[in-house]
Amino acid sequence: MFGRLGLIFSVLVLIVTAGANAQLVVDVNRGNVEPVPIAVPEFAPVVDVETPTGKLSDIGASISDVITSNLVSTGLFRAVDRNAFIEKITAAPTRPRFAAWRPLAVQGLVTGRLNMLPNGNLRVEFRLWDVVAEVQMEGVGYTTPVSNWRRIAHVISDRIYSRLTGEEGYFDTRIVYIAEQGDPLNRIKRLAIMDQDGANQQFLTDGSYLVLTPRFSPNRQEITYLSYFNDRPRVYLYNILSNKFEVLGDFPNMTFAPRFSPDGNKVIMSLAENGNSDIYVMDLRTRKVTRLTDDPGIDTSPSYSPDGSRIVFNSDRGGTQQLYVMDADGSDVQRISFGRGRYATPVWSPRGDLVAFTKIGEGKFRIGVMRPDGSGERLLTNAYQDEGPTWSPNGRVLMFFRTPPYNQGANGGKPALWSVDLTGYNERQVPTPFDASDPAWSPPLPVTTRQQ
Repeated sequence: MFGRLGLIFSVLVLIVTAGANAQLVVDVNRGNVEPVPIAVPEFAPVVDVETPTGKLSDIGASISDVITSNLVSTGLFRAVDRNAFIEKITAAPTRPRFAAWRPLAVQGLVTGRLNMLPNGNLRVEFRLWDVVAEVQMEGVGYTTPVSNWRRIAHVISDRIYSRLTGEEGYFDTRIVYIAEQGDPLNRIKRLAIMDQDGANQQFLTDGSYLVLTPRFSPNRQEITYLSYFNDRPRVYLYNILSNKFEVLGDFPNMTFAPRFSPDGNKVIMSLAENGNSDIYVMDLRTRKVTRLTDDPGIDTSPSYSPDGSRIVFNSDRGGTQQLYVMDADGSDVQRISFGRGRYATPVWSPRGDLVAFTKIGEGKFRIGVMRPDGSGERLLTNAYQDEGPTWSPNGRVLMFFRTPPYNQGANGGKPALWSVDLTGYNERQVPTPFDASDPAWSPPLPVTTRQQ
């Protein structure tokens, strides 16, 4: 499964005819926007043949379904019902009849075709059309093993999203999280990984020991997490490509929330000694551990800024649990949260402009954001218990886990993954086969391309 991460795509950039008169642009900075109507007909096979993964026509339909689902999940697009389509899109590389799409109020049209090559690889081409301006906005072709069709759909989705919004896409990414099962007093917690849309679920640990707080490296396909092996806390490093686990260290005292530095060369964490928690950083090359804070208060949940120069963390050194920032060497500590309630699990945005956090107060746990200087605080959710935010790689979406009250029906007390747009709109549950907590979003998956 993981070998596909390093696949080489052979990319052909098709002729793009979008000119100055192209009008289709989606504003991602507004809150409650009217979704843009978009049509994604089934990708048509040049010749409908049987493949090891299924009929080519079925793969084409599935690619279209994944693209549609990705775009609609953003809340920025509305899929036009395929049963209402007037024009049938074929594999012939021709311009669509724009007059056939205007009665459906379609503004963006995505067409595509598939072809099986003599070497057994799959060729997928797509074009994005501005129906109003009657121009092609984007056109790219990809060649890859046929089993990789779902990832191709995510790559195409990213390309469309980027072209229409001006933002980087986040669909060709993965989520690592804690899958939970069993009685509340005897939960089995396993490390799990999936595509960002919930597909391709896989367990990385067998549940024989407790695992907590997985985090992705920002520039490598690696995960660090905390595990209790024989009731002793250990920090592990897992390489997705090699499928190998490595123990970073045995820590005789409590360890909390290990997280990578932006360059992937360090892991920062909180260690408890003599009942007091401070923040430490480990150099992954030398395994040297350096203490960054030394305060009677409890310092935990550290997260680096994208440039690695500063660290945000939460501490009760001022009497209540609040957010603080400091330089990467532990100097110049400053408090940044001053609202009513307590603040926890801060994480710096990949853009560097915001810090997400869990706010505890008024009987609720809610997800919020503020600027790194503490200004502009906004709460994005308002449920009973939302916590543990993680950013999409483009800093546009937050994922977190939500736990309903125990008295709330069959799902009471069972955590699940949710996402919310940075504007506070478009809350969505992310499908998982079991209860789920502690999500972490991967960086974009590596893609090696050859231009043709």
